[in-house]
Amino acid sequence: MKKIDETSGLSRRSLLKTAGAAAGALAGAGTITGFPAVHSQENKTLRYLGTAVNQSADIAKKVKEDTGITIEYVAVTTDDVTKRVITQPNSYDLVDTEYFSLKKLVPSGNLLAMDAKKIKLFDQITPIFTKGELPNGKKIGDQGTAPKKVMFLEGQHSTKFSKTPTEWATLIPTVYNADTLGIRPDLIKRPITSWAELLNPEFKGKAALLNIPSIGIMDCAMVVEATGKHKYADKGNMTKAEIDLTMKVMTEAKQAGQFRAFWKDFNESVNLMSSGETVIQSMWSPAVTAVRSKGIACTFQPLKEGYRSWASGFAVSKGVSGPKQELAYEFVNWFLSGWAGAYLNRQGYYSAVLSTAKANMEPYEWAYWMEGKPAEKDIKAPDGTLLEKAGASRDGGSYEDRMGGVACWNSIMDENDYMVRKWNEFIAA
Repeated sequence: MKKIDETSGLSRRSLLKTAGAAAGALAGAGTITGFPAVHSQENKTLRYLGTAVNQSADIAKKVKEDTGITIEYVAVTTDDVTKRVITQPNSYDLVDTEYFSLKKLVPSGNLLAMDAKKIKLFDQITPIFTKGELPNGKKIGDQGTAPKKVMFLEGQHSTKFSKTPTEWATLIPTVYNADTLGIRPDLIKRPITSWAELLNPEFKGKAALLNIPSIGIMDCAMVVEATGKHKYADKGNMTKAEIDLTMKVMTEAKQAGQFRAFWKDFNESVNLMSSGETVIQSMWSPAVTAVRSKGIACTFQPLKEGYRSWASGFAVSKGVSGPKQELAYEFVNWFLSGWAGAYLNRQGYYSAVLSTAKANMEPYEWAYWMEGKPAEKDIKAPDGTLLEKAGASRDGGSYEDRMGGVACWNSIMDENDYMVRKWNEFIAA
């Protein structure tokens, strides 16, 4: 896979978005059946708008061979996905975007409402999205843009979110996860249990933070709240005073030399950690795995205050109709039917329909990734790379433990413009 991100290398999304194409590949290979054929003389091409490395020639070739669908990737940055949806709805067919962006995207009227009746497994989508709870009924944290707040529209042509489930969904979920800090346990040599440790002077010059404003400030809020300096009503929707307070605390730490770096890029985060330049930092699960794959100790550390979570999903452009629209639904149905879900789970993410993913995984894989049990056999990535040796357990434990520990979700604040300005001042300070 070749790089494309704001800077260089792989982003978190790069590792997972190619799964969309791969899902179609196996569906067409005959392992998943029961999808209506799209009878059309049109070229079966879907322009797939999303972030990061979606441009794997091998996967595109497989999709073409097995399904007849050509995935034409339109790969841009997160901000540019939003701009493209709002200003150029005819430049893509299918968009893969995050739930937190919907407050900007839906008012534009440029996304078609997704018809739940056309999604075969809609009733099996995890209730995290539809009810804000785990399959076992446990409610989870909903600060920020929890998917349930923006999952449904009032009607097919509405641009208003519905507080209760309707037939019309904004996005059909693809993938989600719970993020926390990464640490080097071999260099820290003591337990780390709180987000507050990011500002511990013990790690002066050895800490790093994610430099994507809308996400980075959420990590900062987790830190500030953990230090006891402020209790937020909603970390995902701060007042101007709260933004000021958060940035003041972080700027003071920055000026005292606490931070080694502010990273935007997946590879940058891996290099900082594997070199030992940092020992504690904002991190994404596959970046931790990448460090471990070098034989270096790295932990995706569960913290007592909980996780910051994110979720993505598919929508269709308002410029798409007829056979092309049916093709998009066919692709989304494939995505939920199991192979893609298993592919995502093997990378440390979570799939929208758990039952079909489970059916496409070996029992020992499911036990490791989803139940938090020690691996009975070596755990491998989809490409065959060794991720963990037999006997290892997943950081943070089971699906219920990790997603049940969500404290807040990525979001776009009402005061977003002000927040970005203050964030940039912090980075420049």
